Amino acid sequence: MKALPSIALLSIALATASAGAATVDVVGLFPGKAVVAVDGGPPHSISVGDTVGGMKLVAVSSSDATFLVDGKRRTVAMGSYLAGRSGDHRASATLTMDARGHYVAQGSINGSPTQFLVDTGATMVVLPASEADRLAIDYRRAPQGVANTANGPVSFRVVKLDRVKIGDVELDQVEAGVMQGGYNGPVLLGMTFLSRTEVTRDGQNMVLTKRF
Repeated sequence: MKALPSIALLSIALATASAGAATVDVVGLFPGKAVVAVDGGPPHSISVGDTVGGMKLVAVSSSDATFLVDGKRRTVAMGSYLAGRSGDHRASATLTMDARGHYVAQGSINGSPTQFLVDTGATMVVLPASEADRLAIDYRRAPQGVANTANGPVSFRVVKLDRVKIGDVELDQVEAGVMQGGYNGPVLLGMTFLSRTEVTRDGQNMVLTKRF
């Protein structure tokens, strides 16, 4: 679990009205600028107001970029992949920011209810051991790893969750880490789940749309 870096790494596939879908990789974010690679080409810098691949860059922050696509603003979170084809109706979940600026959602793991906290800095879904025990997840003989946290190194076990569901988005075989000390909060919704969705923001809402 690490702080968000000032230079984001994004992969964005956005549909244009006339030319199908262009793929834009945003490899750097700076004040008023983004470094992008279009359809696998060489990276180059664009400024707010510039158009690339039929998409206009309208805003940049330290963690995301906002493009104007077919008249709609599309804000893409760090590390996410966005496919903006019109008429695409896929499973999605809408999360609302709480008073602390966090996105918290009720969902389930292997059919049992639990609470999730979105953490784009976590490389995988993370559960405290107490929650894994409550959910009857067998982790004690799973492969072991070590995570560096604010409180120092913490050991964890790597498991596969059969099903993780938030809203209408249900994913199978999601890799997760069970923390055996040093963390006792909600389940962190990390990148092993988020990378399989498109993550967009609309005001105070975060929308997760299933990719695969």
